[in-house]
Amino acid sequence: MERVYLDNAASTKILPEVLDELVENYRNCFGNPSSTHREGQKAKKSLENSREVIAGLLGVEGKEIIFTSGGAEGNNLVLKGAAEAYSYKGKHIITSNIEHPTVLNTCIELEEAGYEITYLNVDSDGVVNLEELKNSLRKDTIIVSIMSANNETGVVQPINEIGRILSKTAIFFHVDAVQTMGKDIFYPKENRISAFTASSHKFYGPKGTGFIFLDKNFLLKKQITGGHQERNRRAGTEDVNSIFGMQKALEVIYGNIFNEQRHEKKLHDYLEKRLREEINDITINGEGTKRLNTITNVTIKGCDVQTLMVALDLRGIYISAGSACMSGAFLESNVLKAMHLSKEDLRSTIRISMGRYNTENDIDIFMENLKEIVKIERGE
Repeated sequence: MERVYLDNAASTKILPEVLDELVENYRNCFGNPSSTHREGQKAKKSLENSREVIAGLLGVEGKEIIFTSGGAEGNNLVLKGAAEAYSYKGKHIITSNIEHPTVLNTCIELEEAGYEITYLNVDSDGVVNLEELKNSLRKDTIIVSIMSANNETGVVQPINEIGRILSKTAIFFHVDAVQTMGKDIFYPKENRISAFTASSHKFYGPKGTGFIFLDKNFLLKKQITGGHQERNRRAGTEDVNSIFGMQKALEVIYGNIFNEQRHEKKLHDYLEKRLREEINDITINGEGTKRLNTITNVTIKGCDVQTLMVALDLRGIYISAGSACMSGAFLESNVLKAMHLSKEDLRSTIRISMGRYNTENDIDIFMENLKEIVKIERGE
């Protein structure tokens, strides 16, 4: 049975050239980068080289890159660390009601700790309301946290415009860039971003590692205590080898970014054309605004999402119902609720997410199987 993997928004396959170099690095670089002996300093040199390479790709300074275990830790560290660092100015935080669970659940914890959170609404396409943002800003607002693109719908948020609004303030601007890193050239300082989070396995690197960009003019209070790693901003021995793999993956993707984008757009357009023409009574969520070319979120009326996913899985086709952090429990999507989907439509929506290894043949296989399953589900 031929496998068709269409869940790249959840995780991507590591690049073969990265895997080869990563294995070699594991063989030759095994010291603790905090050790002062030769093997430790060899690891330290590898670590700092990765930091400088990533910083160079983003147009920032090496000291502005903090290595983490991934997006979840990064979002927690930024939100809690900035909230504590700037609590003397106020305790008001603004985010949106379509953020990733690692942001929303962290905000819930901050509310319990005495912070006040304003959750911005989105329109029917899933775009944050900028007027509501402007009207929500207060003297005691210390953080605005908005994702760059939604992980369920691929809808791109107006980060440039938000940056311009906040440029007249000293407010800490956090961007969850987990889904967009590796999809486009990204220069955070052009958008007045204070901090953003990224995760290696979303751009063909190893799992379990990621990074934060933190503008040197802003502060975070350390959340993991112990050692003084990462310039005393995050304790714990750095995973030097995975960080090396992440650096290599980002170099490869950035070096080929325009070909990557052309490939993604070609597949995206082909998939959505076939969906519209070959399956009736569907809605592509967020289609009225700018979206990533890697994600299609579609409601197929009269079909149950669990049935669709299981049936496709049995045929070797892998998709999701939304966020990988939520879909295992089949919880209703807070993102689609915010976009005003009906309860029935919430249970009829799937996410197809493509990447560099997908082909038009993958889409053909997916569509032929999907059409058969939909007919059975609808009793046609």
